[in-house]
Amino acid sequence: MTSGLYVALSGQIALEKRLNTIANNIANMNTPGFRAEEVKFEQVLAGTGRKGVAFVTQGETYLSRRDGGIQYTGNPLDLAVEGNHWFAIGGPQGPVYTRDGRISISDSGELQSVDGYPILDTGGSGIRIDPAGGAISIGDDGGITQGGRQVGQIGIFDIPPEAKLARFENSGVTSDIPAQPVEDGIGAGVRQGYLESSNINPVSEMARLIEVTRAFENAAAAIGEHENATTEAIRELGSTNGG
Repeated sequence: MTSGLYVALSGQIALEKRLNTIANNIANMNTPGFRAEEVKFEQVLAGTGRKGVAFVTQGETYLSRRDGGIQYTGNPLDLAVEGNHWFAIGGPQGPVYTRDGRISISDSGELQSVDGYPILDTGGSGIRIDPAGGAISIGDDGGITQGGRQVGQIGIFDIPPEAKLARFENSGVTSDIPAQPVEDGIGAGVRQGYLESSNINPVSEMARLIEVTRAFENAAAAIGEHENATTEAIRELGSTNGG
């Protein structure tokens, strides 16, 4: 009887984590470049005498690498990158990679992300242009042209498929395996005046939210039934002993 309670509790913990990830995904479905967080569930077999009881772990989260849709904005400071490529920004602890291509130009001419972090070139350095030098044009290789001459190049990076990604703020990620720069930029697929949307499917996420919420409620009901059965058993045992 006790093992049933532990199974229900382990399931409820796992479902709570899944609810949190779904809620965060839905909250960021309009965030450019946002990557959905998923959960891998595993079962751990625990021997209880001659019987095996399956306990559910909290699950391992991972970031989905599915592409989001590319949307035209017409803003020359909006960028989208195609394929398995990422922009890089200078984070507090080192480079951070992102598909959020909303950039700005500071008063000193530094290219910055939407959150104010420096945009990095292929060598991992910040990029500066002449803030009074006029409009900039950005080629599909990330090359920046201003006033008819190239003044810099936005770094484009590949993250190995086997790398484990961790979330940095909203749309940024860090990688446990160093990303490799695309040296020549050929095929990088940078598109000026476009943004990549999140890879969230709102309909699927809402369906998952309903499904997981119901499963959570069922687990809570199972725990309540177990507690009632335990209370009744204690009451009956007390009556028998007292008699």
